[in-house]
Amino acid sequence: MLNWLLLFVPVTVALEFLSPQSHTLIFLTACASIIPLAGWLGRATEHLAEHTGEGVGGLLNATFGNAAELIIALAALQKGLYDVVKASLTGSIIGNLLLVTGAAFVAGGWKFKEQRFNAQAASSQASLLTLAAISMIMPAAFHHLGGTAAISREAGLSFEIALVLVAIYVLHLIFSLRTHKQLFAGDSDEEGGTGETEAAHAGEAPWSIKKSVAVLAGATAMVAWMSEILVGSVENAAHAFGMTSIFVGVIVVAIVGNAAEHSTAILVATKNRMDLALSIAIGSSIQIALFVAPVLVFASYAIGPRPMDLVFTPAEVLAVVVTVWITGQVVQDGISNWIEGAQMLAVYTILGLVFYFLPEIAGAAH
Repeated sequence: MLNWLLLFVPVTVALEFLSPQSHTLIFLTACASIIPLAGWLGRATEHLAEHTGEGVGGLLNATFGNAAELIIALAALQKGLYDVVKASLTGSIIGNLLLVTGAAFVAGGWKFKEQRFNAQAASSQASLLTLAAISMIMPAAFHHLGGTAAISREAGLSFEIALVLVAIYVLHLIFSLRTHKQLFAGDSDEEGGTGETEAAHAGEAPWSIKKSVAVLAGATAMVAWMSEILVGSVENAAHAFGMTSIFVGVIVVAIVGNAAEHSTAILVATKNRMDLALSIAIGSSIQIALFVAPVLVFASYAIGPRPMDLVFTPAEVLAVVVTVWITGQVVQDGISNWIEGAQMLAVYTILGLVFYFLPEIAGAAH
């Protein structure tokens, strides 16, 4: 592990308080500090999955990993930066599905010729992703087809759609953790499929649940703190590199905010634990779309200057629809290899290029 990079944590804090105008330097040191913290979060998740199963382990990783994203979004929400909030939500969805899943497929496929996972569980998650895409398409269609009279009703429509999304997310938790939990448990008999075997190979005893949760919570808190510092400087730093604000929200903030899921999913994929890798990557996107986004809509009524709607830009909607479609195609057979991962990374690169060259004016929903 790159534990020596933990030295950048106090460096980042010192720069934030002593030289807050050094945006580019703060951005770079904050990125460096998140890498080892995400590594510790990944280790804690892997040990916790030994006790709880792949499904619960993936859910906990997605939840703790998205905590940083939620904190960042709430801070932006309070300042009325709704376009940045929506862009970061879009970026998290496409980043987890294409970048994280693609990288996990490549990393695991480079070591194992073919990797298997539960196709039924993956298909059920893909169906939820389709619902997430629909929840983005319909408000955008309402906005563009309803004319000026529809604008005053968008907040109310978004609030009611948010209620539906939260209800479906709760039902998904009951399905995956209770009534059909065997689909998400993973196969403990696969080569490299048990955390206990991996721990033994590394000469490390499995952690207790208490230690795993403590490390998970501590690492998440530090990632959230570093992410909050990073977001304060990322816009100025990114503009110094010639990036637009929509590219910053969809690509830069999303990648950094989800560093924990990135590293963990790739790590477990190299150990042939694809059920856990997919539970982290796809589960995180589901949680963003069906839980985090609605929570931000609800929170906007309390802390925002005005209610936030779920009207995303045409570019964001199209990106999510394409991402959900290709993810569903890739996971339906329950088998992964490195070329499929490379294709997903290619799609992510294409979308990234589109958002990079997209003019600023195209990022405005209204």
